[in-house]
Amino acid sequence: MAAPTEHDILKALANVRDPQSGKSVVESGMIEGLALKGGHVSFAVEVPAERGPQSEPLRKTCEDAVNRLPGVLSVSAVLTAHRERGTKAARPAPQGHGHAHAHGTPPADTSKGIAGIQSIIAVASGKGGVGKSTVAVNLALGLVALGLKVGLLDADIYGPSVPRLLAIKEKPRSDGKKLVPIEKFGLKTMSIGFLVEEDKPVVWRGPMVQSAITQMLGDVLWAPLDVLVVDMPPGTGDAQLTLAQRVPLKGAIIVSTPQDLALIDARKGLMMFRQTEVPVLGIVENMSTFVCPNCGHESHIFGHGGARATALELGTDFLGEIPLVPSIRETSDAGTPIVAKEPNGPEARAFLALAAKVAAKLAGPEFTRTAPKIVLE
Repeated sequence: MAAPTEHDILKALANVRDPQSGKSVVESGMIEGLALKGGHVSFAVEVPAERGPQSEPLRKTCEDAVNRLPGVLSVSAVLTAHRERGTKAARPAPQGHGHAHAHGTPPADTSKGIAGIQSIIAVASGKGGVGKSTVAVNLALGLVALGLKVGLLDADIYGPSVPRLLAIKEKPRSDGKKLVPIEKFGLKTMSIGFLVEEDKPVVWRGPMVQSAITQMLGDVLWAPLDVLVVDMPPGTGDAQLTLAQRVPLKGAIIVSTPQDLALIDARKGLMMFRQTEVPVLGIVENMSTFVCPNCGHESHIFGHGGARATALELGTDFLGEIPLVPSIRETSDAGTPIVAKEPNGPEARAFLALAAKVAAKLAGPEFTRTAPKIVLE
């Protein structure tokens, strides 16, 4: 059976009336980000912010209308409240967008945790370019090496790195209700990059990003897991607040290089987690030391010891140093991270030591968080 076209989708949605205006949701310009991919349909229903809490029935009606079309395999409709409703026509998303969950159900409530996952931790940085994703992937693989059941969620919607770091090109399948995470090196993983072509940008507004992250948490068959590692996007924006508000994070790890410019933003990231009452497990100094492979001379290209000093200053633990060596970069680019490729090498041992510290912290009673609470001053 042929997949529906954009015209088919909009025709079905044209029969759905906005209860407030009485007009079609298409005529009212309420349908945004329409994306089609192999029978999978996703779109956003935009409403004024004040109507957001009361608009779930409208979202569900739109979803059901599309779900009844022949050839539709799944539908994902999300509510957004980014602007006042206008009169412009429905606008499709850029080609290549997938959908963040597998069918027509609202995202699961993750505010009290996710059944079958003991601990959820965030790996974050105040700025990009510090090697956060490389640290997150190798940390997750280090936890696997310790015998734990581990998942890795790539929450960087605009710049997903996990598909390249793990050389995953396949699409996740659905069990009819939820997406099944892809397994590699004993690690369960999910990324928006599995649903979108690598060279296609994700041009989504903040509410759609938040919804996608929530869906990848609650609408994926993660369980059973001892630890879910969340590779956060850089900065202190929507994604971080979404996780802090909607998920009981057991803790956060801050990744920084030793240079002052990176440490300034690392401090901001750390303080954001403290303001949202997420325990900070500690700081990792990445690209700490370069050792010449020819002569053995040690160079501190980005400085040295800055993260350790910042951890001491801010009253948090220093979790270790990751060296700046070509093998970490080469294995990451090849999709076989250093912990999987050379588990007995000195570079992998640095990540394994980090994993051991994190596992010990998660087992301690001081890192317990049962319900999200946000406090912004």
